[in-house]
Amino acid sequence: MGTIRYESNPPKVSPGMDEAAAVARSMERLLAIAPKCDSIHITENVLGNERVSPIVIGRNIKQVMPDMPVTVSLRVRDKTGSEIDAFVSRCVDAGFEGVLVLMGDPSRNGRPDTGQKSSAVAKRLRESAAGSKIDLYMSVSDGLSASQVQQKTLARPVGFFTQVVHSVQQVKSMASRLDGFKVVPVLLHPSPKNQKSAEFLNLDLGSYSENFEEFVRGVHRITGDLLITSPNDFAAAYEFLDGLDI
Repeated sequence: MGTIRYESNPPKVSPGMDEAAAVARSMERLLAIAPKCDSIHITENVLGNERVSPIVIGRNIKQVMPDMPVTVSLRVRDKTGSEIDAFVSRCVDAGFEGVLVLMGDPSRNGRPDTGQKSSAVAKRLRESAAGSKIDLYMSVSDGLSASQVQQKTLARPVGFFTQVVHSVQQVKSMASRLDGFKVVPVLLHPSPKNQKSAEFLNLDLGSYSENFEEFVRGVHRITGDLLITSPNDFAAAYEFLDGLDI
């Protein structure tokens, strides 16, 4: 048995929005897709855009499906140490299974960087009281140097979420470099609606679009764990996961 995770982006925050209604719409989708996956990962302020807190969405999931594993992203570049500690404590109190510690993209609302570094934050959290009660993850890409990978592994997270991958060989390479850690490859669903996301990531969807299920199976055989993201096409992700048998 392995783990198939689904990534959810909370609603964007905009002037005059009805946050309760936006959260309710997000929950409708999550309640529909939850039975098709083993875990839900909730992002935080993707690309620096302000969004509803992943803790709000995660708490709603836990209220309805207490046994559904939930992990959330924690961007540290625009948070103070006390804000980071409070975020993780709330995740522990909510019963979440894990926190992905990452730098994140620069804020688009003008909030300045605070100088926090993901490796240092992960190490500090791991050694803290709250950090000992929840799994901590970091992000990794195959373009990192050996010294950069070592710096991340010295923080001793439970595991690593990769950046979006495009081949089985790429996953094999990263898994071998991270031996002893859990590795969660991130796969972008090759829906035409996700093409803009692929272009932003310099990803060629055509490299695996015709054999996506085979690609997923190949990755899963290596790590036993992966995350499916489909930021612009929920229906495609739902249909794929509904038919996936691993």
